[in-house]
Amino acid sequence: MDFVLPPPPPRSLPVMGRTARFPIARVFCIGRNYRWRDDEPAPQEMPAWFMKPATAVDSAGEALPYPPGTEDFCHEVELVAAIGRAGRDIDPARALEHVWGYAVGLDMTRRDLQQQAKRVGGPWEPAKAFDHAAPCSAVVPAEVCGHPQSGTIRLTVNHAERQRADVSELLWPVQELVAMLSRSVALMPGDLIFTGTPAGVGPLQRGDQVHASVAGIGDIALTVTG
Repeated sequence: MDFVLPPPPPRSLPVMGRTARFPIARVFCIGRNYRWRDDEPAPQEMPAWFMKPATAVDSAGEALPYPPGTEDFCHEVELVAAIGRAGRDIDPARALEHVWGYAVGLDMTRRDLQQQAKRVGGPWEPAKAFDHAAPCSAVVPAEVCGHPQSGTIRLTVNHAERQRADVSELLWPVQELVAMLSRSVALMPGDLIFTGTPAGVGPLQRGDQVHASVAGIGDIALTVTG
């Protein structure tokens, strides 16, 4: 096939214990999916979702660049489900058959731009879809880790805990999220689903050391640079 420009290199993530890598197709991010207050009522509707480009995904290394255009750069630690089988209108009872593995991800947010978009009813892309907005750990195959039903999800900044919850506290579990998305779009192998973040999101400053983890899946250790 002939192209007028060189095609961009494919995006991918390492796979725990393997040399082969996981190719990235699209990135779906789920809105509020943990209770942020003890008195928060049970949700009656499925959560909202938005997307980030595959180019926002970084195989988490040591640096997290502070992005331009913001004074409120915030962290959100999340369990990430990696899709390995295509499907549309997936039955929730069969949805986990479409999940190839899991990772730890950070849904980085330019919070001031997000609040501005909310006020005027504008799109969230400037707040969510910037470069390096989705650091992610290596993917752990489900055949190795199973499908997590519980396990601590946690984030610290400069060794001080900011976020802590348990995966069992997801308001909508992974299988329901997979089914929901598949009713709107046909899921493809390589899709990533960031499943929502617990309470405690907050701003980062240059020089901050960030550590995020999900028990049984992995962790990310980064320093904010730039």
